[in-house]
Amino acid sequence: MEEPIFENRVNLSDLNQAVIKITDEIKKIIIGQDEMVRLIITALLADGHVLIQGVPGVAKTLTAKLVARAVNAVFSRIQFTPDLMPSDVIGTPVFNPADVRFEFKKGPVFGNIVLVDEINRAPAKTQAALLEVMEERQVSVDGKTYTMDAPFMVIATQNPIEQEGTYRLPEAQLDRFLFKIEVPYPTEEEELQILSRFHELGNHSPLNSIRQALTGAEINALRQQVKAIVIEEKLLGFIAKLVHQTRNNKAIYLGASPRASLSIMNASKAMAAISGRDFVTPDDVLAVAAPVLRHRIILSPEKEMEGITENEIIKQMINGLEIPR
Repeated sequence: MEEPIFENRVNLSDLNQAVIKITDEIKKIIIGQDEMVRLIITALLADGHVLIQGVPGVAKTLTAKLVARAVNAVFSRIQFTPDLMPSDVIGTPVFNPADVRFEFKKGPVFGNIVLVDEINRAPAKTQAALLEVMEERQVSVDGKTYTMDAPFMVIATQNPIEQEGTYRLPEAQLDRFLFKIEVPYPTEEEELQILSRFHELGNHSPLNSIRQALTGAEINALRQQVKAIVIEEKLLGFIAKLVHQTRNNKAIYLGASPRASLSIMNASKAMAAISGRDFVTPDDVLAVAAPVLRHRIILSPEKEMEGITENEIIKQMINGLEIPR
């Protein structure tokens, strides 16, 4: 028997089995939306946060709940509203009369997988409460620092259509999301399957059929494997050129930061690992480029008036570059 020409330098068997298990559990309920599920799992392995955008009813919140259910970790949900205060998110000192001192009462952000529903419903000062914890995995209150338990992931949702009573997310906060996932309507065939699936469930909750596929400790171990994935110098050069193009394109008012370059690199490593490879290919980079960049660039007013989208500009930039092979 001939020996394989290429042999993985990183043993990805456990990772592949984990991805299959968590995907199968989510697919018990979610019909279609393969791209959303794949990107969420990629972000989970790449230690990144995701912003999910779509109209109401396309399973944004349900998918986040299913992911948390399939992972044996602490799940927390925060419904953002206009009257939500920062202390409602991160917590607040509470006076303990027995000890005659203040004790910090942790808020709902202290979890492993945190669902922030309708993130653009809260004012800027409440959204800003997420800035430190999303980037540094810690919260600072009254001069003390409280570290989040790993793994820590924020899954935020927003509705792109209904803008009344919403607040635009600051660019600094958008930049902390690894992906912005755009969720489309299901096809007619998929919608029929959705109806059949939920008819079969009857009075049973969809969440009750989900089994735990991963533990928090296993996710931390898999993330270390992802970091060991190999990426060639020519692909790093391609990523740098692509991000640099966003800063020198007349159609773009504000380009992406170096954090975008790092995000593409880390996400492409996770995408390669999910595909069973211990090395990154150009297809891995192309698969994550748009989800990483679309929320990090601002189009010029002229292009916005023409109805041009971020995805179209990103595609044009990619087509104008030589893709390494």
